[in-house]
Amino acid sequence: MADILKRYKDLDYTLPQSYEAWQVTEAGVENFGKNGTVNLPLKSPADNEILVRVDAIGICFSDVKLVTQGSTHARITGRDLVKDPVTPGHEVALTIVEAGAKRADKFKPGERYIIQADVFNKGVSTAFGYVLPGGMQQFCTIGDIILDGDGDYLIPMADETGYAEAALVEPWTCVVAAYRIEPRRNFKPGGTLLYVGCDNGDYCVGEGLCEAGKPAKIILADVPASFGDKIKSCACTKDIEVVEVSGLTADKVQALKEERTGGKGFDDIVILGTPDPDLAEALAAALGKYSVMAFLAKEPMARPLKIDIGRIHYDYIDYIGTNTGVVADAYSKSRVSEFTPGGSAWFVGAAGPMGQMHVQRAAKMKGGPKKIFCTDVSDERLNYLKNCISEEAKANGVEMVFINPMNVSPEEVDKAIKDLTGGKGFDDIVILAPIAPLVEGALPYMAKDCLMNIFAGVLKGTMATIDVTNVYNNGNRFVGSSGSKPQDMVDTLRYTEEKQLPTINSCAAIGGMDAMPEGLMGVKTARFPGKTVIFPQIKLPLTALPDLKNVLPNVYDKLRDGMFWTNEAEKELLRSKLDI
Repeated sequence: MADILKRYKDLDYTLPQSYEAWQVTEAGVENFGKNGTVNLPLKSPADNEILVRVDAIGICFSDVKLVTQGSTHARITGRDLVKDPVTPGHEVALTIVEAGAKRADKFKPGERYIIQADVFNKGVSTAFGYVLPGGMQQFCTIGDIILDGDGDYLIPMADETGYAEAALVEPWTCVVAAYRIEPRRNFKPGGTLLYVGCDNGDYCVGEGLCEAGKPAKIILADVPASFGDKIKSCACTKDIEVVEVSGLTADKVQALKEERTGGKGFDDIVILGTPDPDLAEALAAALGKYSVMAFLAKEPMARPLKIDIGRIHYDYIDYIGTNTGVVADAYSKSRVSEFTPGGSAWFVGAAGPMGQMHVQRAAKMKGGPKKIFCTDVSDERLNYLKNCISEEAKANGVEMVFINPMNVSPEEVDKAIKDLTGGKGFDDIVILAPIAPLVEGALPYMAKDCLMNIFAGVLKGTMATIDVTNVYNNGNRFVGSSGSKPQDMVDTLRYTEEKQLPTINSCAAIGGMDAMPEGLMGVKTARFPGKTVIFPQIKLPLTALPDLKNVLPNVYDKLRDGMFWTNEAEKELLRSKLDI
């Protein structure tokens, strides 16, 4: 008889008449799985559908959020979970089982795919694992919304790529995407631009800000007369509505936003001079999504500003600035989110599952930072990360320092940073825990032209105190990102298959279909130092990789260093546990 793993990959076995699925019928991680799995009939796909087998699924903290919040979650608000339950899970490796008649030319049984979960169809977001049934099931039917969506959301993978290795491409893709944030270097075409004058200095617009297209509306609030004359006489403002207002104060900003933008917020706000902090905070609150606030000033602000850092992450708001008096300089000097080549980087919350991915990417990449500072409050996780990456980092000429700030004094952390960076601070800081004080604590260590990437999903409305003076006088920048694009996933899969990115290193625990609820709780409680991967086609209790020594010693023998997952271990696992 043929090898059982080969039969599994070739679909050379009789498929079951039904399959198991884990569904959310009420909010609360403690409620997930209390009634067990549901049993669903395995049906052939309709003509416009494909049937896929779920081979592996990574459990994401986003799944925890979904299960915790239930019908109050933003992606499924108001859904009656009893009548219309959610099947979570979006970090998946899939195999085509059968294609309907209209899909048979493109999809063949045995082909393997991963999925870009953030699906858009006719501009409407319909995410896999949220609105659409996701991967916490043994089989899944995929239809028009994904297959005829606005992008190619099913991404083919090579036959030799491991199932866990492929499933973990999705979270790694979010990491890759975080370093592809391109600042907007022009006014938003068709947008609403607000100039706010705070002194009578000599300012000019400069070149290139309308190359991509003109704003539809320009509002001049208390700007110097000479600057207003320049705007009104400029050929670029022909056919643009220009509105002049005076006496703009903090308490009037909201009314101006409602009147001039219909409440959606300004697309660009350019502040000429050093603003009153109350006015600046009111203007920041009046920004729309994907907006830019530019400061043209030299003098320090009277106090730091309270900034909604959740909006930096989720709404892609960009705070830029210059002390040259030229608007175009603020836009053109805003740096991309990739690391400064040969620079220094601090990863705050470095040893969580996502933090480890960021650090591994930075330590392995060509042209990346040469000094890396990792802080985390878990000794176990820090040691896991250190064991995972130190040798490769050393071979790549990267100096690494690992510190648990709970074990040392703030003065010792400060000294370690100054020793590593020569006292100048960091070129890049990545925030990997959604905690405002961590952002504030890192601010004093931003070097000139430093970029802080607020990667962690900080809730909107989370305020942090930020000295914006450093934006226009020191070139500091702040970015954030949520999710990724299909091309990001295509590239990340390629990097994985070319062994440039070690997605497989992220796996710290495994389980079978029966372990899904415990796996979800394990992610919520940060039980393991890395990712949890479930293999839905087998039964296996949730198991940390080192514990395989006692549970499945034959699989344990295939691990790297007794700690890290390998494709060889996966093959041994499936040969041992598949029942087909």
